[in-house]
Amino acid sequence: MTQVFKGDIVIPVTLIESGSNFVTQIKDKDKDGYSAVQIGFGSRKEKNIRKPQLGHLKKIGNLRWMREFRTENLEMNIGDEIKPDVFAVGDKVTAIAISKGKGFQGVVKRHKFGGGPKSHGQKDRLRAPGSIGASWPQHVIKGMKMAGRMGGDRKTVKNLEIIEVEKGGNLIAIKGAIPGRRGTLIMIKN
Repeated sequence: MTQVFKGDIVIPVTLIESGSNFVTQIKDKDKDGYSAVQIGFGSRKEKNIRKPQLGHLKKIGNLRWMREFRTENLEMNIGDEIKPDVFAVGDKVTAIAISKGKGFQGVVKRHKFGGGPKSHGQKDRLRAPGSIGASWPQHVIKGMKMAGRMGGDRKTVKNLEIIEVEKGGNLIAIKGAIPGRRGTLIMIKN
């Protein structure tokens, strides 16, 4: 993240580097039952691609990631390039990414529990969850908030505003924070 100055106002932005995206497949209602566009991004060596994918990508090149977007207007052809300038300043977008993985965490950090009292014989119970249920069901009820792995989930942030789009370049400045660490693949939708 960084900041951009617009007059006297400071706007916190996330800079996203967007390379060229290519249309790899077009699905229509007659053949596939729904209409969608498959888009590929990135590059990788040919030796790291399975043979069925090589046949699928022979017209475009060796792309690393592929995602499918449902759409009604199919005015694209296989091999068309989609550049970052499809976004305009002021557009509202949705960003989808995998959040940072934080490993195995306790209930205080993972679920914002308050912890136990800090006095009167509390030796090692400060950050413990406390009681996890009554004696009757005699098992832990599904969905109980307990310690476990935190982060690494698919997160969606809606209504983010595009502040700048670099002309001829690959940078997009989006207002606010976007989930994930540096280098995370981010899907941006209008």
